[in-house]
Amino acid sequence: MQTLTVSLADRSYSIHIGSGLLARAESYAPFIAGKTVAIVTNETIAPLYLPQVKAAVLSLGKSIIEIILPDGEEHKTFTSLDKIHTAMLAAACDRKTTIIALGGGVIGDVAGFAAATYQRGVPFIQVPTTLLSQVDSSVGGKTAINHPLGKNMIGAFYQPLAVISDTDTLKTLPPREYASGLAEVVKHALIFDVDHFAELEANVDALNARDASVLTRVIAHSCKIKADVVKQDERETKDIRALLNLGHTFGHAIETEMGYGAWFHGEAVAAGTVLAAQFSRDEWGGADIDLPSIERLLTSLNLPTKAPKVAAQKLLAHMQRDKKNEDGVVTLILLKRIGEAYVDRRVPGAKLLAFLERAVA
Repeated sequence: MQTLTVSLADRSYSIHIGSGLLARAESYAPFIAGKTVAIVTNETIAPLYLPQVKAAVLSLGKSIIEIILPDGEEHKTFTSLDKIHTAMLAAACDRKTTIIALGGGVIGDVAGFAAATYQRGVPFIQVPTTLLSQVDSSVGGKTAINHPLGKNMIGAFYQPLAVISDTDTLKTLPPREYASGLAEVVKHALIFDVDHFAELEANVDALNARDASVLTRVIAHSCKIKADVVKQDERETKDIRALLNLGHTFGHAIETEMGYGAWFHGEAVAAGTVLAAQFSRDEWGGADIDLPSIERLLTSLNLPTKAPKVAAQKLLAHMQRDKKNEDGVVTLILLKRIGEAYVDRRVPGAKLLAFLERAVA
């Protein structure tokens, strides 16, 4: 097992990464103070892993409430949030009730937002079961639900007590979902670590084969990158954390326009990352960007590198509602070169629209 710390003063917590963690009572014992635990999961994950988590928690003498949501990004909504709140209220859960978020990024985001808002805040533990959630969404305290007009528009910053990442859960991921997580790994390397990008290039076959030792190392490295960023800029007020949104301004627009769930989040991020790199290189002076290497790595990891053929004006409209925007100007995360990203708020809307029209033609 590898353990990392997200250092945030009294909100600091550990990330535990390894095999067989999910079924161990000691994984949860230090973080459950109350008598009741609400396990939030979905219809896909529940048959696979809920019995193991339940057995571990019950062995600690705790009572359990099961809250099972539908699976999919399209269910990251007020309806799912209300289902969690209603179940907890019906069971008379108090402020010592611990929520365990057992699942991928959708479950982590919705359950985390429920934890942030139920009786103004209850403790929660992230137990991510997808690669994307293990390397990215479970770390950093961003919780949210989607709105028909935009992704992650309603939420809160709320840190977990711990993140327990059992790498055994990655064995059951469907290929598209597994590849989706690799997009966030590549994103971290593109923003901060050119050497890690080269390591990913050298380990494509091992990553595609889901080699346990390589995965543990890669997950830990991605978590360390994100933990260091969150430590410096927990609430995204200094532009440091905003860098983690490379590919997301374009990617969220793709997800919203295509309909939540049509494209996996990581797929949209991969295509959005290529768009950001293309714009950086061809429109904004990023002459040092090795775009072919970026496209080659993403392709080798079974990820898309082209945006869907949709109306450029619609993509721009979604981008204009992005949370990072200021004073009506789209905020973009762009690249200077592999391993170095920056925030830019100077791009004219007309220039961005012309680029999108060429990109989706």
